Amino acid sequence: MKKIEAIIKPFKLDDVKEALNDIGIKGMTISEVKGYGRQKGHKEIYRGAEYIVDFIPKIKIELVVKAELVNEIVDKIRNSALTDGGKIGDGKIFVMPIEEVIRVRTGEKGVEAI
Repeated sequence: MKKIEAIIKPFKLDDVKEALNDIGIKGMTISEVKGYGRQKGHKEIYRGAEYIVDFIPKIKIELVVKAELVNEIVDKIRNSALTDGGKIGDGKIFVMPIEEVIRVRTGEKGVEAI
């Protein structure tokens, strides 16, 4: 089993969700997060004053999946999260091993608990 974490632009969430639903992914966890990388924030003007916004709003998607599905899922996330022409700040995808999964309600373990 693997855990996939993807950090994407908020407006791409529906595209990513649809792409994953198309290949049968039923569950995911979504968090609103803030951060920065190469974008290094931006300036905004509010009521005539200029402010530097260091942390940019992003969406973090988390999935735990069978290892054999990882490449297909990563491709779907990447292709659907990519902006026109690809821009700095489109996001990152992380893949990590998962040692064990246990469903709280039934006690099922491993792939059956996903």
